[in-house]
Amino acid sequence: MDKFYDHKSIEQNWQKAWDKQAVFVANEEGNKSKKFYTLSMFPYPSSQGLHVGHPESYTAVDILARVKKLQGYNVLNPIGWDAFGLPAENYAIKVGIPPWQTTTESIQNFTRQVKSFGFSYDWSREINTSDPSYYRWTQWLFLQLLKHGLAYKKKANVNWCEHCQTVLANEQVVENKCERCGFEVVQKDLEQWFFKITEYAERLLSGLDTIDWPEHIKQAQRNWIGKSEGAEIEFNVQDTEFSIKVFTTRPDTLYGATYMVLAPEHELVQNLASRITNLEEVKKYINNTKKKTDVERTNLNKEKTGVELKGITAINPASGKEIPIFIADYVLATYGTGAIMAVPAHDERDFEFAKKFKLEIIPVIKSVDVLENKKSKIKNQNDNLKIETINSVYEGVGTLINSEEFDGLDSETAKQKITKKVGGTLKTQYRLRDWLVSRQRYWGAPIPIIYCEDCGAVSVPEKDLPVLLPKDVDFKPTGESPLTTSQEFHKVMCPTCGKKAKRESDTMDTFVCSSWYFLRYCDPHNTECAFDKEKVAHWLPVDIYIGGAEHAVMHLLYARFITKALKDFKLLDIEEPFSQLRNQGMILGEDNQKMSKSRGNVINPDEVVSEYGADTMRIYEMFMGPLEDSKPWSTTSIIGARRFLEKIWLLTAEWIASGKPAEQSAELTKLFHKTVKKVTEDIANLKFNTAISAMMILVNKMAKEKSFSHDLIGKFFILLSPFAPHIAEQLWQELGNDDLICTQKWPPYDKKLSQDEVVTIVVQINGKLRASIEVDMSISEKEVLLLVHAQESIQKYIAGKQIIKQIYIPGKIVNLVVKE
Repeated sequence: MDKFYDHKSIEQNWQKAWDKQAVFVANEEGNKSKKFYTLSMFPYPSSQGLHVGHPESYTAVDILARVKKLQGYNVLNPIGWDAFGLPAENYAIKVGIPPWQTTTESIQNFTRQVKSFGFSYDWSREINTSDPSYYRWTQWLFLQLLKHGLAYKKKANVNWCEHCQTVLANEQVVENKCERCGFEVVQKDLEQWFFKITEYAERLLSGLDTIDWPEHIKQAQRNWIGKSEGAEIEFNVQDTEFSIKVFTTRPDTLYGATYMVLAPEHELVQNLASRITNLEEVKKYINNTKKKTDVERTNLNKEKTGVELKGITAINPASGKEIPIFIADYVLATYGTGAIMAVPAHDERDFEFAKKFKLEIIPVIKSVDVLENKKSKIKNQNDNLKIETINSVYEGVGTLINSEEFDGLDSETAKQKITKKVGGTLKTQYRLRDWLVSRQRYWGAPIPIIYCEDCGAVSVPEKDLPVLLPKDVDFKPTGESPLTTSQEFHKVMCPTCGKKAKRESDTMDTFVCSSWYFLRYCDPHNTECAFDKEKVAHWLPVDIYIGGAEHAVMHLLYARFITKALKDFKLLDIEEPFSQLRNQGMILGEDNQKMSKSRGNVINPDEVVSEYGADTMRIYEMFMGPLEDSKPWSTTSIIGARRFLEKIWLLTAEWIASGKPAEQSAELTKLFHKTVKKVTEDIANLKFNTAISAMMILVNKMAKEKSFSHDLIGKFFILLSPFAPHIAEQLWQELGNDDLICTQKWPPYDKKLSQDEVVTIVVQINGKLRASIEVDMSISEKEVLLLVHAQESIQKYIAGKQIIKQIYIPGKIVNLVVKE
C-alpha cells in the first residue's frame, strides 16, 4: 500500500464505481418497514456556482442517508434543481443570453460540483422545475386548486418591485424592499391570481404541534398565521344609517374605546364624503398612503400619522359616548374589517396616537396586584382621567374599572358579558393573507388559463398540458409580462366554444414549483400523473429535511398548505410533508461576514476539493461547529482535517506493512465500543462535530498502540465512511475486501464496554468559566482538547479567534487563552 494519500485519483475512481453499480438508487420494492426519506432543500442553480457554504447541508443529509443505508434502511436521497425564478432571468438579461440557455449551463456546472463531493444521491430521480416534464404538473396542480375553489383572480393592491418589474408576495418584502434585489417596493392595483391558503389557517397552526421542527421556525409560522380570538362589534355612525364593524381581541376594554381608526381605503370614507368637512385634507392623506406598502404601513417603529374625519363621529355601543373617527395608514383594509376601536390606556400603538392627537385616555383594566396593594389609587382612577394624568400603558388582563355594571369582573368573564350586551359576535381571525402567485416575468411556469370573450376565464384541458413557455419573446422586463408579446403563445382557441381566445400571460411564483417537488421525487418519470399515490405513500412523509431558516414563512408554509390541499383532494394520505426539520447555520467568509461576490470573500469549493479533497472538505465542514451555528471559514483550519485523514491513511499503511499486528489492548477495545456508541448517537442527534472528535481520539489511540485487530480497523472504516466515503472505500479495499463499504452493516457496540469511567473537566476561556465536560479518566491531554474545541458552548467564544495558549490540569481544568 502506497503511503501517499492521493485524494484526486481515489475520489474520481470511487465516484465512477458508485455510479456504475447504481448503489444509491432507491427502490420502492425494498424494505418497506424500514424506509428513510432524507432531503436537503434543493439548490437554485445560479450562474456563480456553489460556494463552500452550500455543501454543508448536503453533507449533513448525506451522512444521515449513508448511515441509514448501513443500518439496513431503504433510503431515498434525491437531488434536483429549483431552476425558475428572478435571479436566473435577471442574469440572462444582464448577459443578453436567453434564460433557458443560461440555466442549462448553470445546472451543468452545479451537477459537476455536487458530484465532486461524492454525495449518495439517486441521480436517476433528478428533476428540473424549468423542464416541461416537471412544470406540466405544476400547471396541473394550479388546475386542481382552481377546480376545488382554492385558486381565484381578483384586482388587488399588491407589492410591486420597479427594478424586477413584477409583483411580490408579502413574504418577499423585507423592510419595504424586494428580498431579491433590495430595491424599494411600491403599491399597484392589478388583476392577480391567488391561492386560498387562508382556508387552511387553523390546520396550518394546529399541525405545528405534531411535527419535530425547531421551535423558532414553528413560532415564525404561528406569528405569520396570527390567530386572534375576540369579538366582532358594531359602532353606529352618529346621525346616519351607517355603522363601523370592528374585530377586537379585547372586548373587555370596550368602555375605554375613546376614538376609532379606519383604513384610508375604507368604503365609509367615500360613502360619507359629503359630510366630511376637511375632505381635501383627507384626500391628500389617502393619496400619500397609496405610495406605501403594507409592510411599511404596519411597521411598529414608524411615527403614527392620521387625519380626523371632521363632521362625522361614532357611538361607543357600551358607554353610549360620542367618539371621533380618524383614518390612519397603520390600519389596513385587507386585514380584519379595515377598522379598529382604539383603547389608548391598554394598547401601546393607540396610546402613542392618542398622545400625539391629544385624545382622551380612560383606563378600564387594573392588574390584580394593583387592586390589592393600591386601593387608594383606584378610587382616584374611577373618574375619566385625561391625557396628562396617564403616562403608561397596561396591556395585560385583570379586573375591570370605569366600566359601569361590569366593574370588578375579571377580564375573561367581562369579554363575553360585554360582547353580549352590545350585540357583538365572538369570532376567530387570522393575520394570514392569501398567497399571491401571479408574476409579470418570463422565467416561470405559465398559468394554464385561456380568456374567451364569450366564456370568460377557461382552464386549459389537462390533456393539453404543458402550456409551453414560448421562445419568440423579448424577455427583458417592461412591467407587463413578456408573454404578452408572443405571437406563438396566443394562437389558441377557447376549449369550451372553439372561438379565438388568448392565454393568461402571467407566470407562476416559483414557490409554487417548490411547494410539491418532494412529491415528484417519489415518481419522477411518470407521464400519466404528477405522482403515483402508492409510491408517495411508501416514501412520505420526508423523515428529515435540512435547509435554511430563511424559508420559514414561504417555502415551508406553502409546502404544508399544498400537502393538506392534496390530502383533501384524496391524492395524499398525509397531513404534514416533513416529519423532522433541521436548519444548518451559515458558513461565513474568513472575515466573519456573509459570503458575497461584492465583498470578495467567496471561497470556491472547486479549489478546495482540488487541493485538499472532497473528504477533507466534508470532514472540515462537519467539524467546524454545531450544524445549526454560523461559522467562519478558515483556510488554515482545513489543514487539520486533511492531516486527520492523512494520519488514518499512514496508520493503515504502516499497520499493513508491519504484517497487520492483531494484539489489541483491553483499553483500545473499550475505547472502540465507546466510540461506536458516541458516533452512532451523535449522528442521530446531528452532532457531527463531536462524532468526528470521538473518531479522532480513537485514531490517536490506535496510532499509539500500533496493534489492533482486522475487525476493529474494518469497523472503524465503516464508522468513517459516511463522513469521508472515498478514503473509507479505498482503505476497505486495502484490507482485502472485494465488496463496497457502503453496502456493509453499521457496527454494533457492547453496552458494558461502552460505559465510561468519567471525570468532570471545567473549561475556562481567559480564566472565565464557560463550560464543563465529562471525559474518560484515561483520556490524554490532546484528546481532551479535541473534545473541548468541539463543544457548542465553546465554539462561540473561539470561532475565528487566535488561541494563544492552552493550559490543561489533568482531570480538572482546561483554560484557553484567546486573543480578544
